[in-house]
Amino acid sequence: MDKHDVRKQVSEKIKLIRVEHGYTQDKMAEILGLSKKTLVQIEKQRTLAGWTTVVAVCALFQESDVLKGVLGDAPVEIVETIAHEQVEPQGKKTLGGKVWWQTIAEGENYILQQNVISHHYRIIDSEDYRMFSTIDREEAEIRFEELVK
Repeated sequence: MDKHDVRKQVSEKIKLIRVEHGYTQDKMAEILGLSKKTLVQIEKQRTLAGWTTVVAVCALFQESDVLKGVLGDAPVEIVETIAHEQVEPQGKKTLGGKVWWQTIAEGENYILQQNVISHHYRIIDSEDYRMFSTIDREEAEIRFEELVK
């Protein structure tokens, strides 16, 4: 999954996210810093939301069931990883990958997982704290091997 894919998927669901939260188009446009005209264009799928709008949606509506259905349990983590190509966020607790994550490898204190929706990778420790995220599998495997040594 890349920026374009995320932009497309969030754009396709932005109206459902708005309705889920009970917002009018005026209120949603205000929250996202868009003109109502731009929001209408996105909702009618005449244009894609820009990357900054997508990041705002993921940050401001990260608990949205609609958004989680598109991006999985961690929308902010997904856009953060895609934007930076890799992330080493010490101290961010996860839910342990019980939903939306496939275990790729397990070590004594670490687990390498892949998100089944976005296909990005992360390493979490035995207490479910995220240690590393990347979109590159080889990079994830190298970092995992370094950690479990």
